[in-house]
Amino acid sequence: MNAGNPPGLDLEHLRAHLERERPGLVRGPLSARLIEGGRSNLTYTVTDGTSRWVVRRPPLGHVLATAHDMAREHRVISALHPTAVPVPRPVLLCEDESVIGSPFYVMEFVEGTPYRTSDQLAAIGPERTRGVVLSLVDTLVTLHSVDPASAGLGDFGRPDGFLERQLRRWGKQLEASRSRDLPGIDELHARLTKAMPSSPAPTVIHGDYRLDNVLVDADDRIAAILDWEMSTLGDPLTDLGLIVMYSQRPDIPDSPVSTTAGAPGHPTTDELIQRYAEGSGRDVSGVSWYAAFAYFKLAVILEGIHYRFTLGQTLGAGFDRIGDIVPGFIEYGLTTLQES
Repeated sequence: MNAGNPPGLDLEHLRAHLERERPGLVRGPLSARLIEGGRSNLTYTVTDGTSRWVVRRPPLGHVLATAHDMAREHRVISALHPTAVPVPRPVLLCEDESVIGSPFYVMEFVEGTPYRTSDQLAAIGPERTRGVVLSLVDTLVTLHSVDPASAGLGDFGRPDGFLERQLRRWGKQLEASRSRDLPGIDELHARLTKAMPSSPAPTVIHGDYRLDNVLVDADDRIAAILDWEMSTLGDPLTDLGLIVMYSQRPDIPDSPVSTTAGAPGHPTTDELIQRYAEGSGRDVSGVSWYAAFAYFKLAVILEGIHYRFTLGQTLGAGFDRIGDIVPGFIEYGLTTLQES
């Protein structure tokens, strides 16, 4: 733990705020560390030497306020905590930027492992790997079975026209980051628009559902789903499309995108799709479109990171390589859409 203030978090101000809002919660001086690995909102573990919490805040140089809405994240985990969906217990939301310089929220710390690489999964063996990945699908079925209105999330999004708005939104994101020629990306966007499917009934969706956004406990159960910044009400098959994309293990050298699909025992994409279909009862025959859309979104996100890197706005290891891998995701998106 870092006894000083990690970037973006003033521990004295945080402690004073917690003592005002949750008297008796904190029992001693706070120490904290920034959790590495995230490329969006900043996440810290904080402890008083007895208890541990997690603090989430927007990145230091964030531009799009709607993409880093702490109130939305706090609202969705607060609504889902009483359900069967595993999420951390929320502690408080603070929208007063004078405390640490931005809105933030605090939740309880959950023990668990976020499996990010094939090597991590290989270490637990093929049988456990298979169980963990199938649990990822089963937990998604549980999330998609929550009735939004009953959970108090009936107005959490606008599901009508969801896919059309998503395509338009990510097209605008692409234009905002366009600084070079990217062969095929406009074709992929146009073909996705032309082949857009009809959505099933809307559910609460996570928006970035993958194995390294969940914590797996010592008994190989999913203890918590994390990183709800892209959650809304919408088409549940967009979450399934992400699982399919991340399970196809694109052979892109030096990719910073996490994939565990090469681990022995990892289920095939067909098995994962079938598992979701059996658990949810939904028609998954059009899942290739959703996987292609996932490739498009990821290409746009990575291009945005590359664009900010070229402007000197993004620091850290690995960012210099991101621009080189974007074309691979475009190619996989076009191929996946063609196969559908």
